[in-house]
Amino acid sequence: MQCLLEAPGEEDVFSPQPERVAIVTGGTDGIGYATAKQLAKLGMHVIIAGNNDSKAQEVVRRIKQDTLNDQVEFLYCDLASMRSIRQFVQTFKMKKLPLHVLVNNAGVMMVPQKATDDGFEEHFGINYLGHFLLTNLLLGTLGESGAPGRHSRVVTVSSATHYVGELNLDDLQSGTDYSAHAAYAQSKLALVLFTYRLQALLTARGAPVTANVADPGVVDTDLYKHVFWGTRLVKKLLGWWVFKTPDEGAWTSVYAAVSPVLEGVGGRYLYNERETWSLEATYDPELQSQLWARSCQLTGIADVTQETFGR
Repeated sequence: MQCLLEAPGEEDVFSPQPERVAIVTGGTDGIGYATAKQLAKLGMHVIIAGNNDSKAQEVVRRIKQDTLNDQVEFLYCDLASMRSIRQFVQTFKMKKLPLHVLVNNAGVMMVPQKATDDGFEEHFGINYLGHFLLTNLLLGTLGESGAPGRHSRVVTVSSATHYVGELNLDDLQSGTDYSAHAAYAQSKLALVLFTYRLQALLTARGAPVTANVADPGVVDTDLYKHVFWGTRLVKKLLGWWVFKTPDEGAWTSVYAAVSPVLEGVGGRYLYNERETWSLEATYDPELQSQLWARSCQLTGIADVTQETFGR
């Protein structure tokens, strides 16, 4: 038996994924919701990690109803709070479940300057650092759940905006001349650098886990509520032509999560289900290493890459 996912114009057919467990951050809205729904349709046990308690019950009910899959649940996780992330991981681990797919999807876009609970600039703190910490805390479970020929997968959602991003290691919190666009682009660039460094670590360890980046393209979601009014007008007038639907935007994430073509394949930047080149700077191992080390300091975790790479 095979399942055809909902993706207009796509002919890809994926096998059912029973007994596999996925976590999708930001799964109550937009691309995250569409991703969670598609994975549930394939028979996965899907855990939606989010901070929207008010929508959670209805979202879970709707996905269960639409997919005929009762193994869909919500667990609270606020990526703006390291304490909340740690509590989420603790709650998840108490369930004694394996973890085969982690989709780092949640994010904010071009929001006014504001700090997270831990004092980080919101784009960097939520989009990047929150997912950095979450992934690291779940790496052990991902490794234990994977196997040769059936790797666990980390799928991190970035954006074409990373191509115009600049990583300022001396001002990761965008404290000087704040620009919402620049802060957003930097967070998306950091996610690509993180993914490549993570894959290098996984490869060096021989871990049955892969890490890839998914670029959803330009998608019609609520993330655009903070952008320039002219952009919102274009979105309203031409959205049907310029923007993908959330289901279409989720397709690359789903592809990265389940496609047999990517079994054992990591360290790739995927756009429209195809590997493409990311910004040249993202392939710099020294920049990857510096960002990783700084991220460990900011999140208070040990830098395990030092044991593996010796620096």
